[in-house]
Amino acid sequence: MFQTGPIDGVVFKALNRYRDPRGWLVELYRHDELAAGDRPVMGYVSETLPGVARGPHEHVDQSDYFAFLGPGDFKLYLWDAREASATFRHRQTAVVGESNCQAVLIPPGVVHAYKNVGERPGWVINCPNRLYAGEGRQQPIDEIRHEDQVDTLYVLD
Repeated sequence: MFQTGPIDGVVFKALNRYRDPRGWLVELYRHDELAAGDRPVMGYVSETLPGVARGPHEHVDQSDYFAFLGPGDFKLYLWDAREASATFRHRQTAVVGESNCQAVLIPPGVVHAYKNVGERPGWVINCPNRLYAGEGRQQPIDEIRHEDQVDTLYVLD
């Protein structure tokens, strides 16, 4: 049903670690490198235990801007569910994290999931362009969850 290939609108950006005697620093994003509609309005960090997956899910209006820095590595899964997209029904995967430090912009309508494929807990930073549950957490959550569906098309290996 899905063909392997890049997905239109998904942007991978290699993140550089700037090291000095004190440790390191990574720029997650710069205002001047993101389109106005993709600029973050909040940020959070999540920890995922080894072997555990989050997703698959998608958003109607929200773009996610994930930063995978480590510790550990994740397998990122992407499926283009946008019927009007030139890459509709494409599936893309990548290993990201400590071994491949990446920021990934995921537009609305791209189903996504990630799984900790390492041997220790891993961290993911997300800086989406919409507030979770809107201003004051008073609006519906922009999330379509597929992980609990019995016959989901979005399967992790």
